[in-house]
Amino acid sequence: MPPFLLGAIRFTTAGLILMGWCVVKKKKIFVLKDILNAAVTGLLLLFVGIGIVIWAERTMPSGLVAILVSSSPIWIVLLDKSHWAINLKNKATIIGLVIGFAGVILLFSEQIGNLFNGSGAQSKLPWMLLLLLGTIAWSVGSLYSKHNPTSVSASVNTAWQMIIAGVAYMPMSLVHGEFNHLNLHSIQINSWLGVLYLIVFGSIAAYSAYVWLLQVRPATQVSTYAYVNPVIAVILGVVFAGEHISLIQLGGLLIILCSVLLINLAKYRKEKKELALVV
Repeated sequence: MPPFLLGAIRFTTAGLILMGWCVVKKKKIFVLKDILNAAVTGLLLLFVGIGIVIWAERTMPSGLVAILVSSSPIWIVLLDKSHWAINLKNKATIIGLVIGFAGVILLFSEQIGNLFNGSGAQSKLPWMLLLLLGTIAWSVGSLYSKHNPTSVSASVNTAWQMIIAGVAYMPMSLVHGEFNHLNLHSIQINSWLGVLYLIVFGSIAAYSAYVWLLQVRPATQVSTYAYVNPVIAVILGVVFAGEHISLIQLGGLLIILCSVLLINLAKYRKEKKELALVV
């Protein structure tokens, strides 16, 4: 399935389903300021951030994509100027972020080693820079969403983000001529099931949870999902695809999980201390 058409189908469908649910629940939907904020966030996160990943996955090794995407927690810390005094002074958070990123690199080190030992490494450089841009866009969009809370519910906000991003994919699909050689009959059932999975679990469930968590938890804490994703991917590969996991990968998994624990434990202890002072 062409990448931009995939993005259009995925996010438009998910957004309309979620918006339909909001209508049934009689939630407030049409607030211009909130729609504009949702447009900015949706375009940065879903159109630029995820769009580049969808586009790059056609030619880039998934391990290298995972490493570049997993740098988003570090970018969030660096770009969140209003919280520099808190985040940059928290040693546990900084150490956890660095260790976590190192764990992701270790997790995919064998794949990356094979890539750079080959002759195609130089041709991958533009894609790597593009993925880095997409990761920064995701981080900026996350911070924008965090610092611009809406008056509508998180589900309405998420629905607008997905609908607007889904519509934005359509011109890109036309520009790249994806409809010129499109044959829907040639798309296998597994591909449609994959799209359905992305709509239900990737968008309606997971992305909605991410948008909501940004409003109620620190951005650095929420961003650690980027370290957990590769862990889940490797485990699913072992369980369902019979893939082999090496000792190096196992070490990377343990390092990532320890880093996430370190970051969240530091936040938990700080909140517990603040609560004790209030009481």
